[in-house]
Amino acid sequence: MSSVIVHYGELALKGRNRPWFLYTLVRSIRAALAGLDVVAVRPMVGRIVVRLGPHTDWAEVRERLGRLPGIGNFARATHVAPDLDAIASAVADAVRGRSAPSFRVTARRADKRFPVPSPAIEREVGRRVQEAAGWPVNLSAPAVTIRVEVLTADAFFYFEREPGAGGLPSGTSGKVMCLLSGGIDSPVAAWRLIRRGCRATFVHFHSYPILSRTSQDKARELVTRLTRHQLRSRLYLVPFGGIQQRIVVAVPSPLRVVVYRRLMLRIAERLAVVRGARALVTGDVVGQVASQTIANLDVVGSVATLPILRPLIGFDKEEITLEAQRLGTYETSIVPDEDCCTLFTPRFPATRTTREEVEAAEAGLDINELVDRAVADAVAEDFRFPVLELPVARTANGAGEEQ
Repeated sequence: MSSVIVHYGELALKGRNRPWFLYTLVRSIRAALAGLDVVAVRPMVGRIVVRLGPHTDWAEVRERLGRLPGIGNFARATHVAPDLDAIASAVADAVRGRSAPSFRVTARRADKRFPVPSPAIEREVGRRVQEAAGWPVNLSAPAVTIRVEVLTADAFFYFEREPGAGGLPSGTSGKVMCLLSGGIDSPVAAWRLIRRGCRATFVHFHSYPILSRTSQDKARELVTRLTRHQLRSRLYLVPFGGIQQRIVVAVPSPLRVVVYRRLMLRIAERLAVVRGARALVTGDVVGQVASQTIANLDVVGSVATLPILRPLIGFDKEEITLEAQRLGTYETSIVPDEDCCTLFTPRFPATRTTREEVEAAEAGLDINELVDRAVADAVAEDFRFPVLELPVARTANGAGEEQ
Protein backbone atom coordinates (compact mmCIF):
# COMPACT_ATOMS: atom_id res chain seq x y z
CA MET A 1 0.00 0.00 0.00
CA SER A 2 1.23 3.50 -0.81
CA SER A 3 1.60 5.90 2.10
CA VAL A 4 3.02 9.31 2.93
CA ILE A 5 5.48 9.60 5.80
CA VAL A 6 5.25 13.07 7.35
CA HIS A 7 8.05 14.31 9.60
CA TYR A 8 7.67 17.37 11.78
CA GLY A 9 10.41 19.68 12.99
CA GLU A 10 9.82 21.99 15.95
CA LEU A 11 7.03 19.85 17.36
CA ALA A 12 9.63 17.39 18.58
CA LEU A 13 10.94 20.09 20.96
CA LYS A 14 7.61 20.85 22.65
CA GLY A 15 8.03 18.52 25.64
CA ARG A 16 4.82 17.80 27.52
CA ASN A 17 2.82 19.96 25.09
CA ARG A 18 3.88 17.84 22.11
CA PRO A 19 0.71 15.65 22.07
CA TRP A 20 -1.49 18.73 21.65
CA PHE A 21 0.68 20.13 18.83
CA LEU A 22 0.72 16.72 17.17
CA TYR A 23 -3.05 16.33 17.48
CA THR A 24 -3.51 19.75 15.87
CA LEU A 25 -1.18 18.88 12.99
CA VAL A 26 -2.95 15.55 12.37
CA ARG A 27 -6.29 17.35 12.32
CA SER A 28 -4.92 19.95 9.87
CA ILE A 29 -3.59 17.24 7.56
CA ARG A 30 -6.96 15.48 7.55
CA ALA A 31 -8.72 18.74 6.74
CA ALA A 32 -6.20 19.71 4.04
CA LEU A 33 -6.57 16.36 2.26
CA ALA A 34 -10.38 16.31 2.40
CA GLY A 35 -11.92 15.19 -0.87
CA LEU A 36 -8.93 13.08 -1.90
CA ASP A 37 -8.72 9.29 -1.69
CA VAL A 38 -7.05 9.19 1.73
CA VAL A 39 -7.72 6.13 3.86
CA ALA A 40 -6.27 7.27 7.19
CA VAL A 41 -4.07 9.87 8.89
CA ARG A 42 -2.52 8.88 12.19
CA PRO A 43 0.58 9.54 14.30
CA MET A 44 3.03 6.64 14.53
CA VAL A 45 6.16 6.80 16.72
CA GLY A 46 7.61 10.22 15.92
CA ARG A 47 6.00 10.67 12.51
CA ILE A 48 2.58 10.88 10.88
CA VAL A 49 1.51 8.24 8.38
CA VAL A 50 -1.02 9.07 5.67
CA ARG A 51 -2.50 5.98 4.01
CA LEU A 52 -3.39 6.62 0.38
CA GLY A 53 -6.19 4.90 -1.48
CA PRO A 54 -5.83 3.46 -5.00
CA HIS A 55 -7.23 6.56 -6.69
CA THR A 56 -5.29 9.25 -4.82
CA ASP A 57 -3.99 12.16 -6.88
CA TRP A 58 -0.39 12.27 -5.59
CA ALA A 59 0.38 15.61 -7.25
CA GLU A 60 -2.51 17.22 -5.38
CA VAL A 61 -1.55 15.55 -2.11
CA ARG A 62 2.02 16.80 -2.52
CA GLU A 63 0.90 20.35 -3.25
CA ARG A 64 -1.46 20.52 -0.28
CA LEU A 65 0.98 19.03 2.21
CA GLY A 66 3.78 21.29 0.96
CA ARG A 67 1.77 24.37 1.97
CA LEU A 68 0.78 23.21 5.44
CA PRO A 69 2.61 24.80 8.41
CA GLY A 70 4.09 22.37 10.92
CA ILE A 71 5.47 19.86 8.40
CA GLY A 72 9.25 19.56 8.15
CA ASN A 73 9.34 17.14 5.22
CA PHE A 74 7.29 14.30 3.76
CA ALA A 75 7.71 11.47 1.32
CA ARG A 76 5.60 9.07 -0.68
CA ALA A 77 6.55 5.68 0.70
CA THR A 78 5.88 1.99 0.14
CA HIS A 79 4.45 0.06 3.07
CA VAL A 80 5.96 -3.37 3.76
CA ALA A 81 6.01 -5.88 6.59
CA PRO A 82 8.56 -5.20 9.37
CA ASP A 83 10.79 -8.06 8.31
CA LEU A 84 14.31 -7.64 6.94
CA ASP A 85 13.89 -10.04 4.03
CA ALA A 86 10.53 -8.48 3.09
CA ILE A 87 12.03 -5.00 3.22
CA ALA A 88 15.10 -5.90 1.17
CA SER A 89 13.05 -7.79 -1.41
CA ALA A 90 10.58 -4.95 -1.83
CA VAL A 91 13.35 -2.37 -2.28
CA ALA A 92 15.12 -4.61 -4.80
CA ASP A 93 11.91 -5.01 -6.79
CA ALA A 94 11.42 -1.22 -6.77
CA VAL A 95 14.89 -0.47 -8.21
CA ARG A 96 15.07 -3.33 -10.72
CA GLY A 97 15.27 -1.93 -14.26
CA ARG A 98 16.12 1.58 -13.05
CA SER A 99 19.48 3.33 -13.28
CA ALA A 100 21.29 5.64 -10.88
CA PRO A 101 24.88 6.94 -10.80
CA SER A 102 25.20 6.12 -7.08
CA PHE A 103 23.18 5.36 -3.96
CA ARG A 104 23.21 4.78 -0.24
CA VAL A 105 20.75 3.27 2.22
CA THR A 106 19.76 5.06 5.44
CA ALA A 107 17.74 3.03 7.95
CA ARG A 108 16.02 4.10 11.16
CA ARG A 109 14.43 1.88 13.78
CA ALA A 110 11.70 3.72 15.63
CA ASP A 111 11.21 0.58 17.72
CA LYS A 112 14.56 -0.67 19.05
CA ARG A 113 12.98 -4.06 19.75
CA PHE A 114 13.33 -4.82 16.06
CA PRO A 115 16.11 -7.45 16.22
CA VAL A 116 18.27 -6.16 13.36
CA PRO A 117 20.29 -2.96 14.02
CA SER A 118 20.16 -0.10 11.53
CA PRO A 119 23.67 -0.65 10.04
CA ALA A 120 22.81 -4.28 9.33
CA ILE A 121 19.56 -3.23 7.63
CA GLU A 122 21.52 -0.79 5.47
CA ARG A 123 24.07 -3.41 4.46
CA GLU A 124 21.50 -6.03 3.55
CA VAL A 125 19.25 -3.67 1.61
CA GLY A 126 22.29 -2.19 -0.14
CA ARG A 127 23.53 -5.65 -1.14
CA ARG A 128 20.15 -6.55 -2.60
CA VAL A 129 19.97 -3.27 -4.52
CA GLN A 130 23.39 -3.92 -6.08
CA GLU A 131 22.31 -7.41 -7.06
CA ALA A 132 19.05 -6.17 -8.60
CA ALA A 133 20.22 -2.98 -10.34
CA GLY A 134 24.02 -2.78 -10.14
CA TRP A 135 24.05 0.69 -8.62
CA PRO A 136 27.42 1.76 -7.17
CA VAL A 137 27.57 2.81 -3.52
CA ASN A 138 28.52 6.35 -2.51
CA LEU A 139 28.07 7.06 1.18
CA SER A 140 29.21 10.69 1.14
CA ALA A 141 27.41 12.19 -1.89
CA PRO A 142 24.90 9.69 -3.29
CA ALA A 143 22.68 10.56 -6.23
CA VAL A 144 19.87 8.52 -4.63
CA THR A 145 19.24 7.90 -0.94
CA ILE A 146 16.99 4.96 -0.12
CA ARG A 147 15.45 5.56 3.28
CA VAL A 148 14.03 2.73 5.35
CA GLU A 149 11.95 3.33 8.48
CA VAL A 150 11.01 0.43 10.73
CA LEU A 151 8.18 0.91 13.23
CA THR A 152 6.60 -1.51 15.69
CA ALA A 153 4.17 -3.18 13.28
CA ASP A 154 5.04 -1.49 10.00
CA ALA A 155 7.99 -0.66 7.79
CA PHE A 156 8.34 1.85 4.95
CA PHE A 157 10.88 2.77 2.32
CA TYR A 158 11.10 5.75 0.00
CA PHE A 159 13.51 7.47 -2.38
CA GLU A 160 12.70 11.19 -2.37
CA ARG A 161 11.68 13.62 0.36
CA GLU A 162 9.60 16.74 -0.27
CA PRO A 163 10.29 19.90 1.76
CA GLY A 164 7.52 21.07 4.04
CA ALA A 165 6.61 24.61 5.06
CA GLY A 166 8.15 24.20 8.53
CA GLY A 167 6.94 26.25 11.46
CA LEU A 168 4.04 25.30 13.73
CA PRO A 169 0.55 23.91 13.02
CA SER A 170 -2.13 26.47 12.30
CA GLY A 171 -3.93 27.73 15.39
CA THR A 172 -1.36 26.63 17.97
CA SER A 173 -0.09 30.18 18.57
CA GLY A 174 -3.43 31.96 18.88
CA LYS A 175 -5.27 34.46 16.67
CA VAL A 176 -3.97 37.63 15.04
CA MET A 177 -5.63 40.39 13.02
CA CYS A 178 -3.74 41.20 9.80
CA LEU A 179 -4.17 44.54 8.02
CA LEU A 180 -4.29 43.56 4.34
CA SER A 181 -3.66 46.39 1.89
CA GLY A 182 -3.64 44.44 -1.37
CA GLY A 183 0.01 45.29 -2.03
CA ILE A 184 3.05 43.02 -1.96
CA ASP A 185 4.07 43.36 1.69
CA SER A 186 1.01 42.60 3.83
CA PRO A 187 0.25 39.09 2.45
CA VAL A 188 3.88 38.10 3.09
CA ALA A 189 3.68 39.48 6.63
CA ALA A 190 0.48 37.49 7.20
CA TRP A 191 2.09 34.31 5.86
CA ARG A 192 5.01 34.66 8.27
CA LEU A 193 2.62 34.68 11.22
CA ILE A 194 0.54 31.83 9.77
CA ARG A 195 3.74 29.80 9.46
CA ARG A 196 4.40 30.42 13.16
CA GLY A 197 1.09 28.77 14.05
CA CYS A 198 -1.12 31.88 14.21
CA ARG A 199 -4.68 31.84 12.95
CA ALA A 200 -4.89 34.99 10.81
CA THR A 201 -8.01 37.07 10.36
CA PHE A 202 -7.81 39.82 7.74
CA VAL A 203 -9.14 43.36 7.51
CA HIS A 204 -9.08 45.34 4.28
CA PHE A 205 -9.99 49.04 4.05
CA HIS A 206 -11.59 50.15 0.77
CA SER A 207 -13.10 53.31 -0.67
CA TYR A 208 -16.01 51.90 -2.66
CA PRO A 209 -18.21 53.47 -4.05
CA ILE A 210 -15.87 56.46 -4.38
CA LEU A 211 -13.37 54.12 -6.06
CA SER A 212 -13.89 50.80 -7.86
CA ARG A 213 -14.26 47.35 -6.28
CA THR A 214 -10.85 46.23 -7.58
CA SER A 215 -9.09 46.44 -4.23
CA GLN A 216 -11.80 44.31 -2.61
CA ASP A 217 -11.46 41.70 -5.36
CA LYS A 218 -7.69 41.64 -4.84
CA ALA A 219 -8.13 41.23 -1.09
CA ARG A 220 -10.47 38.28 -1.65
CA GLU A 221 -7.99 36.63 -4.01
CA LEU A 222 -5.12 37.13 -1.57
CA VAL A 223 -7.14 35.68 1.31
CA THR A 224 -8.14 32.75 -0.90
CA ARG A 225 -4.46 31.99 -1.50
CA LEU A 226 -3.47 32.39 2.14
CA THR A 227 -6.36 30.18 3.21
CA ARG A 228 -4.69 27.29 1.39
CA HIS A 229 -2.12 27.40 4.22
CA GLN A 230 -4.38 27.81 7.25
CA LEU A 231 -7.53 26.17 5.74
CA ARG A 232 -10.07 28.69 7.01
CA SER A 233 -10.03 32.48 7.18
CA ARG A 234 -12.23 35.47 7.76
CA LEU A 235 -11.89 38.74 5.83
CA TYR A 236 -13.43 42.00 7.06
CA LEU A 237 -14.11 44.57 4.33
CA VAL A 238 -14.30 48.03 5.91
CA PRO A 239 -15.56 51.10 3.97
CA PHE A 240 -13.05 53.88 4.57
CA GLY A 241 -13.72 56.51 1.88
CA GLY A 242 -16.25 58.42 3.98
CA ILE A 243 -13.82 58.55 6.89
CA GLN A 244 -11.12 59.94 4.61
CA GLN A 245 -13.49 62.66 3.43
CA ARG A 246 -14.05 63.69 7.05
CA ILE A 247 -10.30 63.73 7.67
CA VAL A 248 -9.63 65.89 4.60
CA VAL A 249 -11.93 68.55 6.01
CA ALA A 250 -10.54 68.51 9.56
CA VAL A 251 -6.83 67.59 9.35
CA PRO A 252 -3.90 69.52 7.79
CA SER A 253 -2.70 67.92 4.59
CA PRO A 254 0.78 66.72 5.74
CA LEU A 255 -0.72 64.83 8.70
CA ARG A 256 -3.52 63.02 6.90
CA VAL A 257 -1.69 59.78 6.11
CA VAL A 258 -0.70 59.31 9.75
CA VAL A 259 -4.27 60.03 10.87
CA TYR A 260 -5.57 57.51 8.29
CA ARG A 261 -3.23 54.86 9.68
CA ARG A 262 -4.16 55.59 13.29
CA LEU A 263 -7.85 55.18 12.51
CA MET A 264 -7.18 51.94 10.64
CA LEU A 265 -5.40 50.53 13.68
CA ARG A 266 -8.22 51.58 15.98
CA ILE A 267 -10.80 49.92 13.74
CA ALA A 268 -8.69 46.79 13.27
CA GLU A 269 -8.20 46.51 17.02
CA ARG A 270 -11.93 46.75 17.65
CA LEU A 271 -12.52 43.94 15.14
CA ALA A 272 -9.67 41.96 16.68
CA VAL A 273 -11.45 42.04 20.03
CA VAL A 274 -14.62 40.74 18.37
CA ARG A 275 -12.61 37.95 16.77
CA GLY A 276 -10.58 37.07 19.86
CA ALA A 277 -7.27 38.06 18.25
CA ARG A 278 -4.42 38.97 20.59
CA ALA A 279 -2.19 41.02 18.25
CA LEU A 280 -2.26 43.17 15.12
CA VAL A 281 -0.04 42.38 12.13
CA THR A 282 1.12 44.87 9.50
CA GLY A 283 3.44 44.78 6.50
CA ASP A 284 5.40 47.83 7.66
CA VAL A 285 9.03 48.17 6.55
CA VAL A 286 11.24 50.87 8.03
CA GLY A 287 11.62 53.79 5.63
CA GLN A 288 9.68 52.28 2.74
CA VAL A 289 7.05 55.04 2.60
CA ALA A 290 6.40 58.26 4.50
CA SER A 291 4.14 56.62 7.09
CA GLN A 292 6.82 54.02 7.90
CA THR A 293 9.58 56.21 9.29
CA ILE A 294 10.47 55.39 12.88
CA ALA A 295 8.82 58.60 14.07
CA ASN A 296 5.58 57.91 12.23
CA LEU A 297 5.50 54.23 13.18
CA ASP A 298 5.70 55.35 16.79
CA VAL A 299 2.88 57.88 16.41
CA VAL A 300 0.66 55.46 14.47
CA GLY A 301 1.26 52.53 16.81
CA SER A 302 0.61 54.53 19.96
CA VAL A 303 -3.17 54.26 19.51
CA ALA A 304 -3.18 50.46 19.81
CA THR A 305 -3.45 48.59 23.10
CA LEU A 306 -2.80 45.19 21.49
CA PRO A 307 0.75 44.29 20.43
CA ILE A 308 1.63 45.27 16.84
CA LEU A 309 3.69 42.63 15.04
CA ARG A 310 5.75 43.78 12.04
CA PRO A 311 7.51 40.66 10.70
CA LEU A 312 8.96 42.47 7.66
CA ILE A 313 10.29 45.50 9.49
CA GLY A 314 13.95 45.02 8.45
CA PHE A 315 13.45 43.49 5.00
CA ASP A 316 14.16 45.25 1.74
CA LYS A 317 11.73 45.24 -1.17
CA GLU A 318 13.60 42.65 -3.20
CA GLU A 319 13.51 40.14 -0.34
CA ILE A 320 9.79 40.67 0.16
CA THR A 321 9.11 40.40 -3.58
CA LEU A 322 10.98 37.10 -3.81
CA GLU A 323 8.98 35.68 -0.92
CA ALA A 324 5.71 36.92 -2.45
CA GLN A 325 6.63 35.12 -5.66
CA ARG A 326 7.35 31.90 -3.77
CA LEU A 327 4.11 32.29 -1.86
CA GLY A 328 2.10 32.87 -5.03
CA THR A 329 0.63 36.24 -4.00
CA TYR A 330 2.87 38.46 -6.13
CA GLU A 331 0.87 38.34 -9.37
CA THR A 332 -2.30 39.35 -7.55
CA SER A 333 -0.59 42.06 -5.53
CA ILE A 334 0.76 43.86 -8.60
CA VAL A 335 -2.62 44.08 -10.36
CA PRO A 336 -3.33 47.83 -10.70
CA ASP A 337 -6.11 49.00 -8.42
CA GLU A 338 -7.49 52.03 -6.64
CA ASP A 339 -7.28 51.47 -2.92
CA CYS A 340 -7.98 53.82 -0.06
CA CYS A 341 -4.26 54.54 0.38
CA THR A 342 -4.27 56.44 -2.92
CA LEU A 343 -7.40 58.44 -2.14
CA PHE A 344 -6.89 61.97 -0.80
CA THR A 345 -3.18 61.32 -0.29
CA PRO A 346 -1.26 64.59 0.21
CA ARG A 347 1.53 65.48 -2.16
CA PHE A 348 4.02 66.06 0.65
CA PRO A 349 3.13 63.88 3.67
CA ALA A 350 4.94 64.52 6.93
CA THR A 351 7.72 62.02 7.71
CA ARG A 352 8.49 63.08 11.30
CA THR A 353 5.27 63.71 13.16
CA THR A 354 4.84 63.92 16.92
CA ARG A 355 2.03 62.56 19.05
CA GLU A 356 1.14 66.01 20.27
CA GLU A 357 0.62 67.55 16.83
CA VAL A 358 -1.33 64.55 15.52
CA GLU A 359 -3.56 64.40 18.59
CA ALA A 360 -4.23 68.13 18.18
CA ALA A 361 -5.16 67.52 14.54
CA GLU A 362 -7.53 64.72 15.56
CA ALA A 363 -9.31 66.98 18.05
CA GLY A 364 -11.69 68.09 15.30
CA LEU A 365 -12.81 64.50 14.68
CA ASP A 366 -15.23 62.35 16.66
CA ILE A 367 -12.88 59.36 16.75
CA ASN A 368 -15.23 57.03 18.65
CA GLU A 369 -18.11 57.75 16.28
CA LEU A 370 -15.91 57.09 13.23
CA VAL A 371 -14.66 53.79 14.63
CA ASP A 372 -18.16 52.69 15.71
CA ARG A 373 -19.57 53.41 12.26
CA ALA A 374 -16.73 51.65 10.45
CA VAL A 375 -17.12 48.52 12.57
CA ALA A 376 -20.88 48.53 12.11
CA ASP A 377 -20.52 48.88 8.33
CA ALA A 378 -17.82 46.19 8.00
CA VAL A 379 -18.77 43.08 6.05
CA ALA A 380 -17.19 39.73 6.94
CA GLU A 381 -16.58 36.95 4.44
CA ASP A 382 -15.49 33.42 5.35
CA PHE A 383 -13.10 31.32 3.26
CA ARG A 384 -12.24 27.63 3.43
CA PHE A 385 -9.86 25.21 1.79
CA PRO A 386 -10.68 22.78 0.31
CA VAL A 387 -13.58 24.80 -1.04
CA LEU A 388 -16.85 23.38 0.25
CA GLU A 389 -19.07 26.36 -0.46
CA LEU A 390 -18.91 29.97 -1.60
CA PRO A 391 -17.65 32.64 0.83
CA VAL A 392 -20.35 33.78 3.26
CA ALA A 393 -20.87 37.54 3.62
CA ARG A 394 -22.19 39.00 6.85
CA THR A 395 -21.87 42.08 9.00
CA ALA A 396 -18.96 42.25 11.42
CA ASN A 397 -21.19 41.34 14.36
CA GLY A 398 -23.44 38.96 12.44
CA ALA A 399 -24.57 35.53 13.54
CA GLY A 400 -22.61 32.40 12.85
CA GLU A 401 -19.19 33.53 14.10
CA GLU A 402 -16.65 30.90 13.11
CA GLN A 403 -14.64 29.44 15.95
